[in-house]
Amino acid sequence: MILLRFMVPTTGCASYLFGCTSKRELGVVDPHADLVNEYIDAADSAGARIAQVLDTHVHADHLSSGRELAARTGARLRLPEGAPVEYDFDPLRDGEQLTLGNTGVEVISTPGHAWAHACLLVTDTTRSQEPWLIFTGDTLFVGAVGRPDLHGEERELAQALQRSIQDRLLSLPEWIEIHPGHVGGSACGAGISSNPSSTIGFERRNNPLLSADPDRFVDRVLAQLERAPDEFAEIYEANRREEAAIGRKR
Repeated sequence: MILLRFMVPTTGCASYLFGCTSKRELGVVDPHADLVNEYIDAADSAGARIAQVLDTHVHADHLSSGRELAARTGARLRLPEGAPVEYDFDPLRDGEQLTLGNTGVEVISTPGHAWAHACLLVTDTTRSQEPWLIFTGDTLFVGAVGRPDLHGEERELAQALQRSIQDRLLSLPEWIEIHPGHVGGSACGAGISSNPSSTIGFERRNNPLLSADPDRFVDRVLAQLERAPDEFAEIYEANRREEAAIGRKR
């Protein structure tokens, strides 16, 4: 199994190419519009094809290249079930098991940053039947959590975020590596570390938000939020619409 991280430092965006090189099947998680050629070149260098393109949610901070990458590679376009988009996609359903050759992926529904959000638990079956890492999107960051205020119902979303983290993610084995959708410099959470990865166990013990009781968690998360950048609403609509374009009318 390979795992490659791609960064956009100006916005703290992280995306990933991963999968099985022996069976030549790879996936791309949260692809960024500026990096399409880089994903394709990296897959070609690995002698494998991009078989699935997986967005953990509809992004508000950057344009996704999911549709373009799927069109150019013939990959399946995957978004969480119920994602509020105008175009066709193959839904990621809670508990679904998908495969990329010898790499297994379990879909874990984690509403909170958005109502339709999924984390992806990954197993390298050539080494073990136990999972190795999880792509957490904008649910759990290193040292922080995702912001729940971008789609209205911020208190309800913050409550859902708390449940997703406590019940779905922190119940995983402590050795599981966390690979989030953002690092420091992103406006998608407050106080995100610049360290690009962590583990469930380390975050359980050291993330300042995870020890709070549910009501205190919600209050603390909402209190630390700064106003979302003005362009977030436009980017979100561009990622949601069938004909995506920033700065021009449909």
